[in-house]
Amino acid sequence: MTTHSLLLLPGDGIGPEVMAEVERLVAFFNKNGKVQFQLDTALIGGASIDQSGTPLTDETLGKARAAEAILFGAVGGPKWDKVAYAIRPEAGLLRLRKELDLFANLRPAICYAALAEASTLRREHVEGLDILILRELTGGTYFGEPKEIVTLETGEKRAVDTTVYTTHEIERIARVAFDLARKRRNKVHSAEKRNVMKTGVLWHEVMTATHAREAQDVELNHILADACAMQLVRNPKQFDVIVCDNLFGDMLSDEAAMLTGSIGMLPSASLGAPDPKTGKRRALYEPVHGSAPDIAGKGLANPIAAIASYGMALRYSCGLVREADLIEAAIAGTLARGLRTSDIMQPNMRKVGTAEMGKAILAEIEKLAS
Repeated sequence: MTTHSLLLLPGDGIGPEVMAEVERLVAFFNKNGKVQFQLDTALIGGASIDQSGTPLTDETLGKARAAEAILFGAVGGPKWDKVAYAIRPEAGLLRLRKELDLFANLRPAICYAALAEASTLRREHVEGLDILILRELTGGTYFGEPKEIVTLETGEKRAVDTTVYTTHEIERIARVAFDLARKRRNKVHSAEKRNVMKTGVLWHEVMTATHAREAQDVELNHILADACAMQLVRNPKQFDVIVCDNLFGDMLSDEAAMLTGSIGMLPSASLGAPDPKTGKRRALYEPVHGSAPDIAGKGLANPIAAIASYGMALRYSCGLVREADLIEAAIAGTLARGLRTSDIMQPNMRKVGTAEMGKAILAEIEKLAS
């Protein structure tokens, strides 16, 4: 029997609540499947600060390096608003991404048929929506140096964030985009701001050259990032794969998330380069939503994004396509039966909490698997 090692990092806020529903599914597959999942759990973010004074310990980083895949919940909250910037809860996640070189962030935006009316756009614009935003995750504005706030001689303060990209960083995310598109509808939109940013000029140049050299079988379209934002709400189904830098990917993926009805519905995967010997990638899977401190501990959080992130781990890290498809079908079936958490609540539907939604999805899996 094949064993897969998973590291769970529940984190802060609603993170532990949604992770508990993932563990419910892991237990099911361990009991009924042909594979076994070996679980380890560690602290990250504010929870880690409280215990050790740092958002990511070297011990946890070591566990992350050893795991086949990492399942992450959320970090942050008002409790840690006044900690030093260098050790804020989010710094733990950023360090984890950087240390493991998880440069490719996959953020699917899928509108389940039962949730078409929950979107802020008309049904005809979102029904059947299936797009994938690929965000470069370890470069750009979030990691460029210098990054500082300084006081000038006049007494004014000046803040600086530096955006830096190299040819290599753009080439490798381009290859992932083209590879993903080949398994979908074979179309890529590359979004940047070449009209005002030198990094955008280089991004456009490298994407074009990589396409011409390695991926002429894939349709490549260039689009300015602000125009892409507009087109996402005007005609989102024109897109298949959108690839962009760290900053624009952060913004565009959140916009795309709301097309589906709620950011609580969206999973994501952060992948590294293939290991030269095994071909496997280091990988971290996380719901796109944050820690939602306003509802933390109340049993109200939507666990679907966390559960779907586990499904992505099964698909991309474990090669368990059947089990991943089973999770997606169970989510769709549960929604079709009218169950809704508060973030996706609609008229004439039944409102449920975190645990009840998790149990309902598990029941659907059991039915489908029988």
